[in-house]
Amino acid sequence: MARTEEYQLNVGPVHPSTHGVLRFLLTMEGETIKDVEMIIGQLHRGIEKIAESRSYLQFIPYTDRLDYISGMTNNYGFTKAVEDLAGITVPKKAEYLRVFVMELNRIVNHLVCIGSLLLDLGAATMIIYGFRERHKILELFESLSGARMTFNYIRPGGVRGDIPEGFIDKAKAFLRDMPKRLDDYAQLINENEIVLMRMKGIGMLSPEDAINYGVTGPMLRGSGVSYDIRKDDPYSVYEELDFKACTRPECDTYARYIVRMDEMYESLYIAEQALDRIEHLGGPVKAHFPRIFTPPEGEVYSRIEAPKGELGFYIVSDGSTRPYRVKIRSPPFCSLQALPQMVEGLKIPDLVATFGIVDIALGDVDR
Repeated sequence: MARTEEYQLNVGPVHPSTHGVLRFLLTMEGETIKDVEMIIGQLHRGIEKIAESRSYLQFIPYTDRLDYISGMTNNYGFTKAVEDLAGITVPKKAEYLRVFVMELNRIVNHLVCIGSLLLDLGAATMIIYGFRERHKILELFESLSGARMTFNYIRPGGVRGDIPEGFIDKAKAFLRDMPKRLDDYAQLINENEIVLMRMKGIGMLSPEDAINYGVTGPMLRGSGVSYDIRKDDPYSVYEELDFKACTRPECDTYARYIVRMDEMYESLYIAEQALDRIEHLGGPVKAHFPRIFTPPEGEVYSRIEAPKGELGFYIVSDGSTRPYRVKIRSPPFCSLQALPQMVEGLKIPDLVATFGIVDIALGDVDR
């Protein structure tokens, strides 16, 4: 019988399919992956220590640089922790505005994830379609915040400003058009034989292993676990809105893709409900938040359902104008820990497909 010796192979840190400065050190036996060592930290910026040297308000723009695909959600994650710490009550209209922009940001995240995944698998069409729709959402965000990627829009007490003239009509036009676009994506991808060959039965992760690794978000729901913080530990105005947690039982890469497709439909449904309430609600969009803000001494852990999973901020306050300690629980960092088990015994092209659907942003992994 022919025997092969194990050898080590580097993938990255500048390979396109690593989605940033991530390095895989693969232990291979022939063409089969025996083990994966993930070497991270090459983008480390010490953002948690930066938070401890800035005021609470000054740190919000830094949260945009964590998961830079989902800046609105990061803004809200930290803002919610500050509001919980200080007991700040947010006006209703501001809460609906926050939910509206966060759900559109969830769609942006999933479009980039699926487009990048298909590009990794050799299909360029989807990334072009995805960026086309992403551009429409970013135009709405730009009209609200003045920025296209780093928004700094959601602030303690509410949002930075009310909706501009004509915003409702533009938002409604997008919400009417987008379901047809999602149908086009499904027709293009769902039954494509190459996609099925590359993703069905690949990257298996059982519900028990997903929970043990701390996997959350679409990765966890793709393993059949119906856990969505918006449902299980509601925040903002999600309790007042009608939607479902999208799950699939197959536990493979294809299931995780389908979950993201389903979630985009649900996000459109949530955004439509929120926009309807925004249109008919009056009142302010922010509560008073002093420029020199000193919360009471104490600690808080606040979590939300970000597009990639559970995003948590732990803040310790010593009563000064700056947080004493800040710790961030970023969803892609936790999801990435399950990757070696998911690809053991597979081939390198399977690693590319499995890693693509994990959906990381290196700024959020390394921090």
